[in-house]
Amino acid sequence: MNQAETQDWLDRYVAAWRSNDPDEIGSLFSDDVAYRYYPFSKPLEGRDAVVRSWLENPDEPASWEARYAPYAIQGNKVVATGVSRYFAHGDQPEKVYDNCFLIEFDADGNCRSFTEFFVKQPDQPA
Repeated sequence: MNQAETQDWLDRYVAAWRSNDPDEIGSLFSDDVAYRYYPFSKPLEGRDAVVRSWLENPDEPASWEARYAPYAIQGNKVVATGVSRYFAHGDQPEKVYDNCFLIEFDADGNCRSFTEFFVKQPDQPA
C-alpha cells in the first residue's frame, strides 16, 4: 500500500460509515477479516460479521464527522490517525475522539485486519 491507496481506503471507510450501505461497508474488507473495535477484544471474524455489526446501531449520517490519514506505511501494514467528532444534540454534549487504526491489507487492497484505538478528548469549556 502507498499513501494514495491508503488515503483512498480511509476515505471510503468514512463514506461507508456515512452511507450505512452494506455493499459499501463490505467492499472495504476481505472475506476473512479480523476486526477489533478495541485492542484486546475478541475480533469479529469475516466480512459479513463486520457488516452486521456496523448496521446494528448505525450513527445518523449528519450526527458526526471524521477525518483520518495514514501516519505510517510498511508494505501492507498501515497506522492511520485521525479525529471523530459527534455533534451536540438535545442534552448530549459534543464528543471528540482521537483515533488510531492498525490496518493490514491483502494483495487486493482489502482490509484483512483492523484494530481501533480511541481516546475521548477532555470536554472543552463553552
